[in-house]
Amino acid sequence: MPITWAGLGESLVTFTTVFLSIFIEAAPFLMLGTLASGLVEVFFNQGDFSRLVPRHPLAAALLGGVLGLAFPVCECGVVPLARRLVRKGLPLSAAIAFLLAAPVVNPIVIASTLAAFGPGPILYSRLGLSLLIAVATGAVFAFQSRPERLLLPASRPVMAGGAPDLHVHLPAASAPAAPLGRRLLRVLAIAVDEFFEMGRYLVAGGLLAAGMQTVVPQAALLGLGSGPVVSVLVLIALAVLLSICSTVDAFIALAFAASFTPGSVLAFLVYGPMVDIKSTLMFLGVFQRRAVVYLIVLPLLMTLLAGLFINLNVAW
Repeated sequence: MPITWAGLGESLVTFTTVFLSIFIEAAPFLMLGTLASGLVEVFFNQGDFSRLVPRHPLAAALLGGVLGLAFPVCECGVVPLARRLVRKGLPLSAAIAFLLAAPVVNPIVIASTLAAFGPGPILYSRLGLSLLIAVATGAVFAFQSRPERLLLPASRPVMAGGAPDLHVHLPAASAPAAPLGRRLLRVLAIAVDEFFEMGRYLVAGGLLAAGMQTVVPQAALLGLGSGPVVSVLVLIALAVLLSICSTVDAFIALAFAASFTPGSVLAFLVYGPMVDIKSTLMFLGVFQRRAVVYLIVLPLLMTLLAGLFINLNVAW
């Protein structure tokens, strides 16, 4: 077989392997997120969250940032769940903070990071910085005069012009007399609908990430990883490119710890769970494009500054 065909075949095998690894890793967590979304829709009434969340935007964002301790989902499952919470009355500032912080500030990821790095500065800095960036970004969204305009119409609360859910063949979410079995059937119906709706973004993101990993050699990126600034940029780019689930990314970061600066390793662990290729496409299924730019750029700038500050001022 000619060398060009051999190279094409090898690239196709790499592309297929990477795509399947991303999809198989992410799909169960997306399903968990859509199941949680169905449970919220069926067992919580409209306005329940708005009554529980503080009125002050910063306090609401802080509560949203730690909500992942109750809803342990990764960056795939958090998107449909955050959308459902908004439709149930959670303020957008709290939902944004939850969207960005939950993939790190949850028991599963805390345990995996602890297993990889132990109880030390990487663990504590990852949790603290992720929470800080998420709350700060959520607070920025809180100062929008009409925050519901940052959402696509299908993601807005019904009272803000959103479309009602079309599950007319099953009991209403707030119907207290509905038998438990019927309500659980409605949970499954909503979960399946949302899985296929958000799954198309997961597939598109996985294909794009696999294509970029096939075309862009990781060795080329890793060869640039020296210096306090370049190393941070390289590992952020690698985190976006790899699109690894936050439940296992600590073990990947551990492999870089010996040859990269602490600030760059931390940037990998903080920014990757917030923004990667597949989650960006899922954002586009919930938010207006302007809001997606905010969700990408604001955490990016704060992560860059934090990584640079650690590299220049902190000795670990």
